Amino acid sequence: MTSYETLAGAYDVLTEDVGYVRRAEWLCRQFEKSALPVHTVLDLGCGTGTIACLLARRGYEVTAVDGSEEMLTEAARKAASLDGKPPFFVHQTMQRLHLAAPADAAVSTLDALNYLTRVGDVRETFRRVYRALRPGGHFFFDVNSPYKLRRMDGQTWLDETEDVYCVWRTEFSPKTQICTYWVDLFERQPSGQWRRSAEEHRERAWEPELLTSLLREAGFVRVRVTGDLRERRPGPAEDRLIFRCEKQD
Repeated sequence: MTSYETLAGAYDVLTEDVGYVRRAEWLCRQFEKSALPVHTVLDLGCGTGTIACLLARRGYEVTAVDGSEEMLTEAARKAASLDGKPPFFVHQTMQRLHLAAPADAAVSTLDALNYLTRVGDVRETFRRVYRALRPGGHFFFDVNSPYKLRRMDGQTWLDETEDVYCVWRTEFSPKTQICTYWVDLFERQPSGQWRRSAEEHRERAWEPELLTSLLREAGFVRVRVTGDLRERRPGPAEDRLIFRCEKQD
């Protein structure tokens, strides 16, 4: 079973503690600093659309792209209750990104880029994001750091609510630099019985030097790497890295 085919319906319940509002507010502050006024935003790997909807509520015109139909279905349900213009959701993989019109800024949050496990796919994604931006537009994205993914080897996590029980088991391969998550999801049905399903997720540990090189190869300038939602350089024990860069005027 592919990633998020089953987990999509329970994703929001299991990620209530992620801090979406704080992340959206941080992105808005970055937009306000941009020399290019930001009105249109690309959300790449939008998942269930929480960040896209938060940005839309703040008045941005959002195009939200994801490769999972199931996640986009959840996103569309969420957006249906929005006042004003909801995000425009598009079913596309990151490495096949194509927009009808360029955006003023692009974002990708909560380690969506880690799901690209081949250099060629990251290279193509960066090239397409570059083409999807207006000159002077910024690209902000985060990744799980190599430090975080490596220390997840052999770990088990449990997430549970009254109606959902989720077990995550992880294994990290030093050879491939890929962390594999095996997910067992148990969901209570209206009958009271429990349904079990399983998925496999794979994230690659990307060294910041390689991602920086690929961004510059795509044409981006002023590439910076910081700690999560901070302005300082990341430390050696940083779990999440934020990249910010700009399409040359």
